[in-house]
Amino acid sequence: MIPQLATPTETEIVYPENDGNPMSDNTEQFKWIVLIKENLEIVFANDPNIFVAGDLLWYPVEGDNKTRQAPDAMVAFGRPKGKRGSYQQWKEDNIPPQVVFEILSPGNTLKEMAKKLQFYNRFGVEEYYIYNPDTIDLTGWLRSDAGLEVIDVMEGWVSPRLEIRFEIADELQIFSPSGERFMTSVELAQLKEQERQRAETERLRAETERQRAEQAEARLQILEARLRELGIDPDA
Repeated sequence: MIPQLATPTETEIVYPENDGNPMSDNTEQFKWIVLIKENLEIVFANDPNIFVAGDLLWYPVEGDNKTRQAPDAMVAFGRPKGKRGSYQQWKEDNIPPQVVFEILSPGNTLKEMAKKLQFYNRFGVEEYYIYNPDTIDLTGWLRSDAGLEVIDVMEGWVSPRLEIRFEIADELQIFSPSGERFMTSVELAQLKEQERQRAETERLRAETERQRAEQAEARLQILEARLRELGIDPDA
């Protein structure tokens, strides 16, 4: 009896979840990556079909594990929240991230950034923002029929997709659609503590007022009792 030989199968393509590069080169770059990503999570927390990620490898082409980018922050509308090892576009209804952010560090080169712009333009990004915290310089691109084109004025610019507003003073400031400034985790914790202290102060004030009212009522009852002892009707 001749043994049956196994039919050779196509080698499964592996899409690595790590490109070997650090998320950031310094504390300032890391701060801005986290600030933008986490505040976008807050802005869209109540929409289950908006996916926000930071430093996540994006593979736009099935079968090609070399063509990829890991934006510092990205937003994909029409995709559910949830865990992912990478963003494999063919598994995401072929929806590319519509908005991406990059935070520059001294280690970034013009060639590297040009390649990223080319990648984002080729694979359907609608809005692309680069912020340089060292020079406080914000550059943006918006997709037109001709592809990604530079936004002439970024001061006061409102993202068409995200509805967030950019202001540039001593440093970049970003405001949510409802007007709240994007804050670091420390600032958010401090704000929460201030709100807790205000609530506690209000609770103590209300408790003091309650005690005063109870004391006044008790004094009134004592006075009425004494009047009755003297044969006087308090209600007369």
